[in-house]
Amino acid sequence: MNGTRDSIQVLLRALAAKVSHGINGVDIVVCPPFPYLALAAEATRGCEIVLGAQNAWCESEGAFTGEVAPGMLVDCRARYVILGHSERRQQMAESDELIARKFVVAQQAGLIPILCVGETLEQRDAGHAQATVAAQLNAVLAVAGIAAFERAVIAYEPVWAIGTGSSASAQQAQQMHAGIRELIASHDAEVASAIQLLYGGSVSPANAAELFEQADIDGGLVGGASLDASAFIEICKSVS
Repeated sequence: MNGTRDSIQVLLRALAAKVSHGINGVDIVVCPPFPYLALAAEATRGCEIVLGAQNAWCESEGAFTGEVAPGMLVDCRARYVILGHSERRQQMAESDELIARKFVVAQQAGLIPILCVGETLEQRDAGHAQATVAAQLNAVLAVAGIAAFERAVIAYEPVWAIGTGSSASAQQAQQMHAGIRELIASHDAEVASAIQLLYGGSVSPANAAELFEQADIDGGLVGGASLDASAFIEICKSVS
């Protein structure tokens, strides 16, 4: 929940100028707040930046005042949507089951879900990190099926590292990413091989290269650093 019309326009124009022809095949998706989707679509027109949204509701229409249907996001030229972000799981009490429903409806509308999973510090300290993430993934697999992950992205974001400046180590992140890919592979090895796994949790230009050189980390879900065009571009270049 950051930015104003003016600041977002300046940020996106700066990004568009730097990546008008892409960065060595790196996929760049920006997910502004709902009120600025149309502005973002216009600011990124004609460049390689793709538009996404930060959330969507679990129904395609109906009496859900204040919520946004996935189809509305498609109308605004969004191609991706973030679902299950830790802040929504923690602060809005979104359950694994609700997020699974959102995942299905978003795909039905034509969106590519960026499914967020991750554990709290208490869960990690108790030795339940892997089990927590597996439960979050299994809730979606049970409803959507493994084939749905052919058109999805998974983002691992340890709750204890989001917005704290304290990123998971590259080894900790790789261990979890490898576990996620292994879980997906237990259902379908080809899907597991192809799916993009992102790391999110205080990603910065200082730690991006080490994170992205890990075997199972394909990119980043960038938070605060994405509000600085130069920092974000440096992170994007680290992927390649």
